[in-house]
Amino acid sequence: MGAQWDLYVMAVLYVLAGVNHFVNPTFYLRIIPPVLKYKQLINSVSGGAEIVFGVLLLTPYRSTAAVAVIGLLIAVFPANVYHLMQKGAGMKVPIWGLWLRLPLQGLLIWWAWQYV
Repeated sequence: MGAQWDLYVMAVLYVLAGVNHFVNPTFYLRIIPPVLKYKQLINSVSGGAEIVFGVLLLTPYRSTAAVAVIGLLIAVFPANVYHLMQKGAGMKVPIWGLWLRLPLQGLLIWWAWQYV
């Protein structure tokens, strides 16, 4: 895979995460803050975006896709905060995992930034 093996890993992770929005929508629907309407639409759009951006990371549009990934990560951050505030939103997620997810978002942004 060459020196940019991590790019392939990142692309596959986003595609798989996007597919999971459609395979396991309940998880995502439960962590969308209630102030937001059209939860099904939000889930479908964010999942579809992850798939598209993941694929685009492997094309000449890599830089644009990386910026889009960063925007998506920022846009979904409130769901991560809500998930923590709701102590897992009824899911069996350890509280330390919910706390870890917040700085992980920053790490994912940094990772995508490497391809801008």
